[in-house]
Amino acid sequence: MGQDLGSDIPRWAVVSAVAAPITIITTWTLAASLQDDGYDPVRDTLSWLATQAAVAPRLGACGFALTGMAHIITAVGLRPVPRAGRLMLGLGGLATVGVALLPTDRTHTAHMGAAGVAFVAMATWPAVARDAAGLGRMAPWSGAAAASGMSVMLGWYWLELQALIPGQGARKGLAERIVAVTQSLWPLAVVLAVRAEPGSGTSERAAAAVAASVGAATPRWAAWTPWARARA
Repeated sequence: MGQDLGSDIPRWAVVSAVAAPITIITTWTLAASLQDDGYDPVRDTLSWLATQAAVAPRLGACGFALTGMAHIITAVGLRPVPRAGRLMLGLGGLATVGVALLPTDRTHTAHMGAAGVAFVAMATWPAVARDAAGLGRMAPWSGAAAASGMSVMLGWYWLELQALIPGQGARKGLAERIVAVTQSLWPLAVVLAVRAEPGSGTSERAAAAVAASVGAATPRWAAWTPWARARA
């Protein structure tokens, strides 16, 4: 029997991974509900909810700050994941906290810089964390696939933000929300995959692919992987 890598992830890291998507969705929903009829979540960005023009700017800022802190805590607790990936995830969380501290109506350039770092780091950390040593044959494609998918979403948001596609940025709020939710869900998917019990069902295989994407699926999944059986 190999080492149970899931036991290396503390429970508080699981809590933080669960908290990140819940926090960002809850705070933006509450903050948006407080606005007048002029605010359109499909058109308008999340950053606007943290400006002085918003009804509850502190609520919007807290959403960014708490979500960023949750990602930092998750990065610290993801011990089976290679250090480079954890550092990139932590950088994404730190930059997200920076977004909260640098509202766009006061420090637009700094805000955009922090947001750019946060989005790029959160989109690319699965590729950085993937199993570079080839431990698990799913690793080369699953981590890259996750990073590629989030990068495409991020590209769509950038095009909307720059009004470079039809609609002149009419869907930038929707694009940002899809990117933010997806990026917040991937760390949770990794945590749950690494902690999941091995098995041969579809869900277990999907979990194995996610775990392998960050190089955390070697001995734990050896009983399932067909290439490991072939070597036995």
